[in-house]
Amino acid sequence: MEPFTIAVPEAALDDLRRRLAATRWPDDGAGWEYGTALSYMKDLVDYWLHRYGWRRHEAYLNRFAHFRAEVSGTGVHFIHERGKGPDPVPLLLLHGWPDSFYRYHRAIPFLTGSFDVVVPSIPGHGFSDRKAMTTAETGDLFAELMADVLGYEKFIAAGGDAGTLIAQSLAERHPDALLGIHLTDVGYPDGATDFSALTEPEVAFAEFIQGWWMSEGAFNMVQSTKPQSLAYGLADSPAGLAAWIMSFMASGTTGEEVEARIGRDDLLTNITIYWVTGTIASSARRYYLDTHAVLGPWRRTPVPAAVAHPPRDAPLPREWAGRRVNLVRFTDLPRGGHFTAWEEPELYAENLWAFANELQRL
Repeated sequence: MEPFTIAVPEAALDDLRRRLAATRWPDDGAGWEYGTALSYMKDLVDYWLHRYGWRRHEAYLNRFAHFRAEVSGTGVHFIHERGKGPDPVPLLLLHGWPDSFYRYHRAIPFLTGSFDVVVPSIPGHGFSDRKAMTTAETGDLFAELMADVLGYEKFIAAGGDAGTLIAQSLAERHPDALLGIHLTDVGYPDGATDFSALTEPEVAFAEFIQGWWMSEGAFNMVQSTKPQSLAYGLADSPAGLAAWIMSFMASGTTGEEVEARIGRDDLLTNITIYWVTGTIASSARRYYLDTHAVLGPWRRTPVPAAVAHPPRDAPLPREWAGRRVNLVRFTDLPRGGHFTAWEEPELYAENLWAFANELQRL
């Protein structure tokens, strides 16, 4: 475990600017119904090239305590911010795709009053090794990070998106290491679901998810089947990379609306992390590995779980959450979407505090 400083070479930033300036645009001016709108992308790239400043955001990120450690032969980057209060609870924050460890940068200051906060980059993402791993392998790796590198006997794992899957894998494979898991989503009905056993709200949820996959799920299908074919274009063109990432970030809405909630500079910082680390190929390959992994049947574990459901995400019923996890706390949040910790960091932190307090009473 060694201290780590983010320091992108100037040559890499020069190359980024050169590529942005040389972007070759498609000739179709279609709007968001076709994917990332051309007019939006031209404006975003112009801003990225002429007004966005990576060095300012790099300096801000380096205010956090960053480290790198070799864990079972894999280099893992993580933020480790010690709690300021008495007896802080260890908290592992797990990101997804196409976000990064940066998802939690706004939430960390609200959490360190009660928690020792650990925010790793999933291998294949960010400043960890460019090594794609399955969800189960990632969970095993992070269990080792928390126990053997950081010395925590028990901790809370929290996340959304792929972070949900990793937290659930930890609950299944390392239950004795967990105080509990805190999730913003809990997985979706699929071909293994017994639809005859679902309640009316769960059926409505399943229908919503089916429609979402048909209209918004192209990224998952491509990355689960042909990630390498996609990677050539995204690794070569920063504009193409930004368009692909923004297509998912703006799922069901527009880039302008996402900017109103997260901010343009934050969106570009996340995209720039993918660009300067060259991790778009390895991050997409994780989908392929999970799709082709040999998995057993889904198991609901006894690890206590909280679910904080944001209103801009899929209409998750409490009954479905209870099927998936040992639910001890369910909250319909008043605000937020798929990236709640990013969009509503104080609200997210308050829900985690409440869950940690509830765990003490169990």
